[in-house]
Amino acid sequence: MKKFHITGSRVIKTGVAIFITALLCELLNWPPVFAVITAIVTIEPTVSDSIKKGMVRFPASAIGSAYAVLFISLFGDSPITYTLSAVFTIATCYRLKLHAGLLVATLTAVAMIEVIHSNYLISFFIRLGTTTIGLVVSTVVNMFVLPPDYTNDIVKNIQNIAGRTGIVIEKVFKDILEDKHERHANEQLLVDQLDKTIHQTDTLIRFQKDESKFHPLVGVEKYQFQHAQDQLIRLRLIHYHLDTLINTPLQTTSWSKEDREIILKAITELTHSLQEPSSYDQLTHQRQLNFITEILWDDDGEITKKNKAHPTNFSPELIILYELVNIYNLVDKFYKEY
Repeated sequence: MKKFHITGSRVIKTGVAIFITALLCELLNWPPVFAVITAIVTIEPTVSDSIKKGMVRFPASAIGSAYAVLFISLFGDSPITYTLSAVFTIATCYRLKLHAGLLVATLTAVAMIEVIHSNYLISFFIRLGTTTIGLVVSTVVNMFVLPPDYTNDIVKNIQNIAGRTGIVIEKVFKDILEDKHERHANEQLLVDQLDKTIHQTDTLIRFQKDESKFHPLVGVEKYQFQHAQDQLIRLRLIHYHLDTLINTPLQTTSWSKEDREIILKAITELTHSLQEPSSYDQLTHQRQLNFITEILWDDDGEITKKNKAHPTNFSPELIILYELVNIYNLVDKFYKEY
């Protein structure tokens, strides 16, 4: 549903931009094909991106048009004209770092060859005019027709990441408690998959920040967006601690049955709170954290007594509990309201 929404709005905006662009060109008696091509590729995820890339595509299109006019005046409508126009346009745009406009410029250059027969200078300025129409119309349409709003998608993504993070936490810690040694590959794959989703959400956040320059968020949406950014930071830190656990060689743990049951219950509560936000209870969360912390301090005290000469040689139990306490604190901050 999310993909349909984003793609659907972009299709609608592209259609509107094409219609207005073609209509304006018809009124001016200019060939609309070049303007339409420009309008199609200038519909970007945000208005800011449309403007930035439009500022690159305009000079790039001018370069393509200039080469088309130059080589058609020298060689006429021939294969060498198409070749030289395309090659020189690509080389020049690449050299001037106009990468975002390279495709439009090249298409403009080769498409112009077939329609130019005389009045080369006038044809050149008409191409600039049609390119300008395409850029301006697509940017205006992007700004006012179904303006981009990624807030809901960002919030949904974070809820999805949190739930999947709970599943990974449960698997990693249960594997450790069951002393499974062949666990690294599967656990790392799950974390890597979540990292990709976090990266995608980061991209949506960047889009929304850019869009807020033209359509500022207010009220509830502004709060949701800021809160979502903070939550994503907490999730990223949780993944950091999970990654540390997965990549730390851990030997067999020596907890008592009672301690294992306390830790297992804490992990279950943690997983459930991430999968079902409504089930999160701060008092229950703090109580479980206190139980884990007590075991942590007991283990730390035992290590210090047994190894006074090298108290920094942490046992597997201490590493596991330390990471679990950190994750518990991050989950508490994840649900903390302003």
